[in-house]
Amino acid sequence: SQANFEEDSQKEAAVVHWKTLMPSKGSKEEPETGCQDAGGVDETQSAEQLNVSRLRSSSVEIREKGSEFLKEELHKAQKELKLKDKECERLSKVREQLEQELEELTASLFEEAHKMVREANTKQAASEKQLREARGKIDMLQAEVTALKTLVITSTPSSPNRELHPQLQSPSKAVFRKGHGRNKSTSSAMVSAASQNVTPEPVSHERKEVDSILFAEFQAWKESPTLDKSCSFLDRIYREDVGPCLDFTKQELSELVRVAVEQNTLTIEPVASQTLPVVKVSAEECGGPKKCALSGLPRTCKHRIMLGDSGSYYYISPSCRARITAVCNFFTYVRYIQQGLVRQDVELMYWEVMRLRREMSLAKLGFYPSEM
Repeated sequence: SQANFEEDSQKEAAVVHWKTLMPSKGSKEEPETGCQDAGGVDETQSAEQLNVSRLRSSSVEIREKGSEFLKEELHKAQKELKLKDKECERLSKVREQLEQELEELTASLFEEAHKMVREANTKQAASEKQLREARGKIDMLQAEVTALKTLVITSTPSSPNRELHPQLQSPSKAVFRKGHGRNKSTSSAMVSAASQNVTPEPVSHERKEVDSILFAEFQAWKESPTLDKSCSFLDRIYREDVGPCLDFTKQELSELVRVAVEQNTLTIEPVASQTLPVVKVSAEECGGPKKCALSGLPRTCKHRIMLGDSGSYYYISPSCRARITAVCNFFTYVRYIQQGLVRQDVELMYWEVMRLRREMSLAKLGFYPSEM
């Protein structure tokens, strides 16, 4: 740019010098005078030199100013370039940080997704396992309900079926295997009418009258049957029948028997007779025990009981067996009602409960059939 500026300045100086040499249009030519005097020539030369010096000084000033302006512009451009470099560096750092955060976020999302998939698979496997177990339990419960319904239809506490329950047969007719036969309290509760059949009078010849208080308590319990003895129906029976019937001389053992009856974990077994073959008992059981564990009295014990899975046996007299069996019969029938297996009129169920209470009352007073 400076070269162009100097070239233009030289061109302008040449033009000015040419104009000074050319005559003006208004002047007249004097052919007579062929040359100028020496004084005029000197003045013209000095004027030309002055003009040239002025042009040179002005070109130097312009060059210096242009140089300063260009330096300022260059400095500004350098500053702007540095600022842009810093901005580019900052933006590149921001970009790198964003890319790193994006990678970390993507990795964490994938890890969380895999974790959720693993947890879902684990929960699904556990749910499928629980479903299979629940279906197995349902099938088992359905089979038990069907069996209980069949049992209720074919053999009720009031009329047990001896063919379906060989444990109800008398000891002389029972077939012993491995030394004894076993029956839980749920099935031994069926012994009521079979083992205590005292040939009662026909129902048609028996007069009965419903007690309004007892019937109201039974109806209230029947609306929501439960085995909780806090209800008025069971509370009365516990106080009047169950408690006295299971109140033996050995108080501690009596309490264990009551709990086992309530929890349905009592087992009653007939004691094998010495006259029966293939019966092998321990030396402690040889000859048969002669003392009742509940009353503490010397009695011939034909049965023994086991509480839960303790493995300990207690020999009981026929009277104690009749009392325990009467209570088991009552609880069995109450459980049937609770499970919805008894489909009878409320009044018929009430009278069956009263009959079972009468059996408990007779047993606690010492009455029991000779088959015991």
